[in-house]
Amino acid sequence: MILGIEIGGTKLQLGVGDGEHAHFEALERYDVNPQHGAEGILRQIADSARNLCSRFNIQRVGFGFGGPVDGSSGRVITSHQIEGWTDCALVDWVHESLSLPAVLGNDCDCAALAEARYGAGQGHRTVFYVTVGTGVGGGLVINECVHGTDRPAVAEIGHLRPGLLATDPHATVESLASGWGIAATARAALQDEPQRLHDRLLPNGRPSLTETDRADLLHRCNGDAKSLTTLTIGEAASAGNQGARAILRTGTDALGWAIAQMVALVAPDVIVIGGGVSLMGDELFLDPIREAVRQYVFPPLADAVSLTSPKLGEEVVVHGAIALGSQGRQ
Repeated sequence: MILGIEIGGTKLQLGVGDGEHAHFEALERYDVNPQHGAEGILRQIADSARNLCSRFNIQRVGFGFGGPVDGSSGRVITSHQIEGWTDCALVDWVHESLSLPAVLGNDCDCAALAEARYGAGQGHRTVFYVTVGTGVGGGLVINECVHGTDRPAVAEIGHLRPGLLATDPHATVESLASGWGIAATARAALQDEPQRLHDRLLPNGRPSLTETDRADLLHRCNGDAKSLTTLTIGEAASAGNQGARAILRTGTDALGWAIAQMVALVAPDVIVIGGGVSLMGDELFLDPIREAVRQYVFPPLADAVSLTSPKLGEEVVVHGAIALGSQGRQ
């Protein structure tokens, strides 16, 4: 059996599986207290893992970590949410604490591996996974192996620069298409902020709002534009707010452009698009991305790739960590 562990900024999940099927013999979930830092999370892992090891014949541990990692050395590079992870030798810690071999991967890469092996990409040779939440991440899986684990970064679709005007390193696809980026565009439109660098990256500039659409959005955030979220924007768009739909479209267009570049370079068989923002559904999210991809893609590849939603839900990273563990060191 393989023990798969997801370490995130708000949650910790541990699952036990055989690595051959998307099935858990056991699954445990815990909330993370950021104030306790990495040490607190390691204590949670040790307590839960020892219990699971006593119940199952665990042979190896796989990690999906929410941040950049060096898989070849088994070290966490850093965490953008939790203090104490910088240069943490996580694989060595497992060996010392649990006397088990381990392998470490980024959470997005693990999700990509899980969807390729068990989920929406099953049966396909080349699968590209995109997650859209507070950020935009990517993972490329070829023949059920994560590509580029020995490189400092790989498949970072969110950090593509959308066009020649994007000379600032912060002017990225993520700055427009992530949940944070979409909300920032909405706040700028609501508050009539001066033109931002990001607005210049949009083909039609920042979306304009009618007074009716503006009033509706402000009502939904109780008049506080700074508290506006992508979820609220999605709810307004679903209810018919055309300004909210235009704001969402700035994000889906940017992501569709980025996916089209990946299609031209990699020509994957399947692209799986998940993450919290994707939960608003096909009409507001996936279908506009498909339209944008078709607009920007290299024409011979327009019908050669499938864009679809993930199948494995919020345990996808745990499934991927188990799959990574079953493969051993990459």
